[in-house]
Amino acid sequence: MKFMLPLALIASTLAIPTMRRFDGEKVLRVRPQDEKQVSILKDLADTNLLDFWYPSSAHDVIPKMDVDFHIGEDQFQHIQAVLEKNDMQYKVLIYDLQEEIEKQFDVKDDCPGRHSYSKYNDWSKIAAWTQLMTEKSPELISRIEIGKTGENNPMYVLKVGKSSGQRRVIFMDCGIHAREWISPAFCQWFVYQAAKSYGKNKIMTKLLDKLNFYVLPVFNVDGYIWSWTKDRMWRKNRAKTSNPECIGIDLNRNFNASWDSELVTNNPCSQVYKGKAPESEKETKAVVNFIRSHISSIEAYVSVHAFSQMLMFPYGYSKDPVPNDEELYKISRIATEALATLYETQYVYGPIATTIYPTSGSSVDWAYDMGIKRSFAFELRDKGKYGFLLPESQIKATCKETMLAVKSIAKYILKHPL
Repeated sequence: MKFMLPLALIASTLAIPTMRRFDGEKVLRVRPQDEKQVSILKDLADTNLLDFWYPSSAHDVIPKMDVDFHIGEDQFQHIQAVLEKNDMQYKVLIYDLQEEIEKQFDVKDDCPGRHSYSKYNDWSKIAAWTQLMTEKSPELISRIEIGKTGENNPMYVLKVGKSSGQRRVIFMDCGIHAREWISPAFCQWFVYQAAKSYGKNKIMTKLLDKLNFYVLPVFNVDGYIWSWTKDRMWRKNRAKTSNPECIGIDLNRNFNASWDSELVTNNPCSQVYKGKAPESEKETKAVVNFIRSHISSIEAYVSVHAFSQMLMFPYGYSKDPVPNDEELYKISRIATEALATLYETQYVYGPIATTIYPTSGSSVDWAYDMGIKRSFAFELRDKGKYGFLLPESQIKATCKETMLAVKSIAKYILKHPL
């Protein structure tokens, strides 16, 4: 007797998209010398599918800036010819993107049954971990579901700190951009180390006795899942747009902070598409509502991204310095100096608009305008050699040094109440 699959099941199985491969695809670095070369690069972006790694879009390219972008294997010869014809120097950072994706997993899992802090974890593991942490340290950690994503996945915040009395708060989120895997890895590391060192490390014990940390380990859950199951280079969330061919909104352009400025595109196919309205996305709305409901106690906001090795503060939507600009420079200097003590990793720091590029609709600018005057964005390792594909072998070092920076910010907040 032959076994027959129902036609509907066959059709649905065939319709499931497989994991995208990037065989032979490359990442180039170009440094345009003048406005003419910038214009050539922007023209290339208009006529070819360039996936910008740094900066985030062609709109942000300026002369003398290192511009990193990912291109398909079939585009390389054409783009190479255009660059050489116009005397534009370029460097191939990654020769085969698929190889780098596979090489990223370079740490052996010694304890398969335990949560690993030296490996990248998919969403199912992170979701289970959030519950596990509350069970292991119930006196220190509790879990709050702050909302659902567009695809109905839960958004979990972990409250870390002693629960008695009214507490001053630092809010920290990771993983607003799906492909920046080192970011959620840091949030997991932070929660684990905070709980592990409480009662043993004098500084951490004092911080958790006096402050509460609200940690959102994965902001963009839907996009993060997609980056694990379908497309490693996915950045945005998974919301439908006005163009059925183009999915996703950049959640870090969706906040109500000069959202309608011309700094960000209305093109739904862009990697930095801001959405149809500020706070249009369920993920953005969940974070906004949670922060608003705790605004009286939140004294600092930290958003963790990758890559570039930067520590930045408002504004992104304006080059005018904020009123406490001097203090934010001071905190950033203290934090980056602390970070460098471990492995001599060098970070640059300053306002978003002049340190990386002008942008609007960001969470950090929104938090500042809401009254959280100590608001920061980290861009973790590296500076482009691996980009979004930082090997697992660098997770621990990256997390350890970033921990020193975050603790420095927290110590400053503790000593200098608003």
